[in-house]
Amino acid sequence: MTQTALILGASGRFGRNAAEQFAAAGWAVRKFDRSRDDLMASARGADVIVNGWNPPYTDWASQVPDLHDQVIKTARQTGATVILPGNVYVFGENTLAPWTASSDHRADNPLGRIRIRMEKAYRQSGVRTILLRAGDFIDTRNSGNWFDRVMTKSLTKGRFIYPGNPEIPHAWAYLPDYCRAIVQLAERREAMPGFTDIPFPGYTMSGRDMSEILDRISPGSVRLKKMAWLPLILAQPFWRLAGHLLEMRYIWDTPHWLDRAAFDRVLPGFQNTPVRKALASAVSHPSVEQQIDPNQTVAAGS
Repeated sequence: MTQTALILGASGRFGRNAAEQFAAAGWAVRKFDRSRDDLMASARGADVIVNGWNPPYTDWASQVPDLHDQVIKTARQTGATVILPGNVYVFGENTLAPWTASSDHRADNPLGRIRIRMEKAYRQSGVRTILLRAGDFIDTRNSGNWFDRVMTKSLTKGRFIYPGNPEIPHAWAYLPDYCRAIVQLAERREAMPGFTDIPFPGYTMSGRDMSEILDRISPGSVRLKKMAWLPLILAQPFWRLAGHLLEMRYIWDTPHWLDRAAFDRVLPGFQNTPVRKALASAVSHPSVEQQIDPNQTVAAGS
């Protein structure tokens, strides 16, 4: 029997990739449209609800609790398993790496605390939930993440712009791989605990590592340049998003990587796309020279 996945946020970077991977695996895919669809009606008969809803940072405090409460109530009534893309915000800058499923959630900044409360709501809900936690996303097209909107936006000019310390490890996830793992976890959901928190190891690279790979695969030479944060600091009084981006600056200066032990136990033998191939696909589309759009969240692992 064909299984059904309801994708929330299917137009976003995560939701689009999730829909593609579930369809490729033979699932029936329903794409939820918040402007016209009813969540409860859409979820009837769905085996999993893939929750890709992610409002802009500026709306997290007002929207995140209600959006996830709706999903929990719907899953409780329909019996669907919730698939939740997790990020690294819950750990904060004082949690030592490697970050694991049992690492303390020590974040004390507003966005980190919102994520901690959201995950706790699922943990206590009684709804079967699978949370796959990842670092920053690498997509196959420009989709408003740090990689394409900031770091590689000037690659055609030979500049790779890194937001933090380029000498320390940083967690990355190639979205097609990440969503392929999500499908495989969904297919094993009945064997999972009521709440499953699994770190997705993906790639661990420093900014210099990434720059050197891009230099090798790019037609011209690439040099690493550190991003200037001063424009965001100056923009805070009149651009709300600037304050949230600065709030998360520590991610780029905190050495971290995601432990693979739990992932390997559940999905032994899972193969990531070779990192050079992943980065090549991520920069093969036309470069878009753009600044951060105040209506677009630039987020780690979201």
